[in-house]
Amino acid sequence: MTRVTGTHRVAGRRRRHTAAAPALTSRSWQQPSQHQLRGMASDVVLDMGWGRLVLGQTFADLTGIVEALRAEESGERDICIYPRDPHVLVGLAPDELFIDPSYTYRLDLHRYRPRAEVIRGVFVRTVTSRAEMEEINGIYARNGMVVGDADVMWANHRTRCFTYLVAEDRSTGQIVGTVTGVDHELGFGDPEGGTSLWCLAVHAQDAPPGTGEALVRVLAERYVGRGRSYLDLSVMHDNAAAIALYRKLGFTRVAAVCVKRKNPINTPLFAARPPGLEDLNPYALIIAEEALRRGIRVEVTDAEFGEMRLSVGSRTVLTLESLSEFTTAVAMSRCDDKRVTRRIMERAGVRVARGTTAADGDLAAAAALSAEVDAVVVKPARGEQGRGITVGVRDGAELERAVAVALQYCPDVLVEELVTGDDLRVIVIDGAVVAAAVRRPAEIVGDGRHSVTELVRSTSRRRERATSGESTIPLDEITAEVVASSGYAMDDVPPVGERIRVRRTANLHTGGTIEDVTALLHPEIAEASVRAATALGIPVTGLDFLVPDVSGPDYVFIEANERPGLANHEPQPVVERFVDLLFPETRSR
Repeated sequence: MTRVTGTHRVAGRRRRHTAAAPALTSRSWQQPSQHQLRGMASDVVLDMGWGRLVLGQTFADLTGIVEALRAEESGERDICIYPRDPHVLVGLAPDELFIDPSYTYRLDLHRYRPRAEVIRGVFVRTVTSRAEMEEINGIYARNGMVVGDADVMWANHRTRCFTYLVAEDRSTGQIVGTVTGVDHELGFGDPEGGTSLWCLAVHAQDAPPGTGEALVRVLAERYVGRGRSYLDLSVMHDNAAAIALYRKLGFTRVAAVCVKRKNPINTPLFAARPPGLEDLNPYALIIAEEALRRGIRVEVTDAEFGEMRLSVGSRTVLTLESLSEFTTAVAMSRCDDKRVTRRIMERAGVRVARGTTAADGDLAAAAALSAEVDAVVVKPARGEQGRGITVGVRDGAELERAVAVALQYCPDVLVEELVTGDDLRVIVIDGAVVAAAVRRPAEIVGDGRHSVTELVRSTSRRRERATSGESTIPLDEITAEVVASSGYAMDDVPPVGERIRVRRTANLHTGGTIEDVTALLHPEIAEASVRAATALGIPVTGLDFLVPDVSGPDYVFIEANERPGLANHEPQPVVERFVDLLFPETRSR
């Protein structure tokens, strides 16, 4: 078998005009003629970094495809595209292979028409460095895709056979999307002059509207410029949003199919899905998918609540998102009451902010603390998701109002000194720091055309789509107050690029965003996080700190969450470590 990697191409070949010749992929049930095969490489396999493309039409014998797919590396996902007689191919190894439940769509590049106007807010360009391949992998991970070998991808990109594009947010310069193209003519001398699109992915949270369309269009236009005939892609049958985009751009269905191996990564594609799985929220679903990938049985016991029963053999564990039977009721109660949490942290030597309580509306101690510091934070002693919290209280009248708000959620109120710094969430699982992220309050970016209110609504819709409805920005008095503190009214139109904070707290449920900083976390903060989790006696927790600098040693502990949202911390392996804790026997060796 000839293995064609990203560093190889058929040199000096030009596309021949063979419009009258029957197409390989559209007549895949027939044995190709010698005219069709003339000049085309045989038994072609392209290494993509995340797996290999097995070009089925280049194999004269189906057994060669079986052997190629059997050579798949652990942790990768190989794909056979354009196999002739796919049902016969699968029949040769029914325990190993399956037909992918996807559609193949094709864009006729001779009939393609560019968009009339430029898609605002996004700039698509070619990848310029290996470091950007790592950023592409970060986008893959966020979308639940298999990440690739950056070295292989970079080597591929240095040939004309492969094209790696990225999309930049014009306002931030951040890479928010990517797509990969393969030129079949350069890769294996394809007489059809075809190309294919792979790994279209966008950052659901940060990508401007139209990012996916921009990436597809630029790739198509690159291949139009080379005189290629068509652009093919494979899309899951139930990905309605992607299919709608492709149809809008002029793609149509063709009969080609993909064949894959029955490996752990592909398990959800060929094994029956447990009832209720599609009704789980993102925080439970990500755990269910990892469990299924490992061959762990999943029973959804209460989809609305996010509750599941995971089983290996005769042993079962009940989970509620990242909360499991491994977390004791005592540990939960320690996290639930912030006053108890503070006492435990103080005894463990973890630094906390100065604080006091305002029980039964008694404001004496709280007023005394407020007079000694610049500002305080008022919050219910028990509660979650930022409900009832007021940040930046500076005088007696504000304190009285803030306590009244907090009392609506809990009869006991905690008042703490407002410490400035970044809102840091550290995930500790089984006594080890697995991820760290800075959470930032919701903000909007001016475009010179829309009002603050309109920008809040559009940003909120993007956050809602990115989190399956878990995160939205409220249009309420608090939002108006925060906007006013920046010198704007809700009807004002901010200039292009102006960033305006619209919420005080960084809570994800009110539109906050999250940035991974695991690699920057100072060892002293990491050690304090492990010490805090150990003192609480909790196996899985999200610890909140305020820090002036993530890479520095200074911190102030705020609170502990017994059920942190693991879906917020990709690409760090938080879900993998959680399932490792529950079922260590399924851990990858």
